[in-house]
Amino acid sequence: MIRTVIVDDELHAREELELLLEEIGGFDIVASCANPIEAIKVVHLEKPELVFLDIQMPLLSGFELLSMIDEDIMPHVVFVTAYDEYALKAFEENALDYLLKPVEQERLGKTVDKIRRLIRQGARPSYETPAINRIPCICANRIKLVDPKEVEHVHSDLSGVHVTCAQGSFFTELTLKILEARTGLLRCHKQYLVNVEQIDEITLLENGAAEIKTRLGNRLPVSRRYLKSLKETLGL
Repeated sequence: MIRTVIVDDELHAREELELLLEEIGGFDIVASCANPIEAIKVVHLEKPELVFLDIQMPLLSGFELLSMIDEDIMPHVVFVTAYDEYALKAFEENALDYLLKPVEQERLGKTVDKIRRLIRQGARPSYETPAINRIPCICANRIKLVDPKEVEHVHSDLSGVHVTCAQGSFFTELTLKILEARTGLLRCHKQYLVNVEQIDEITLLENGAAEIKTRLGNRLPVSRRYLKSLKETLGL
């Protein structure tokens, strides 16, 4: 059974694709997600082998979702779209395949054959992913999209990953690893990333570590491991 997630903002499209996959057989649909925010959490928790991913969705596109998944758990991706102009873009992103809506059983069968062959071969997916220019954050009953340039710092604790900016602190499903790699935020501690443009002062400590004071007045730890790279970035 191939562990599979379906991501599409249209309920009918999700149900139709799930029914087609059940008829073909060999797929364990571990989740059916209505939006990319929900899908990020599911992919990190369930670690599926395959994702059927709609391209055009509210708030975030399928391409943006792809850039928010850690490479070491990246599933194979089949794009599903009602818009043919996205087909070429899908292949430029090195997608496994793409399907046009409404999905036809014969066309899906060819895609399934390709999927099974690649999984049997142990092929690991690798995609060209764009930089993240909107960090999805969850606050109460709404989703806030934060520009990385507006972020002061990001930190992780037992409750998750938190993005701090002038408007406050917000929870995100994205990992520190992804945010470090794709936003330009700099690692200063194993649990902290900082926007260097928001640094006001750096205090060097006797133990070889340091402390950052931000423009908002927050104080962030700098471990000895990351102090050198921070100094190099700032030209110190």
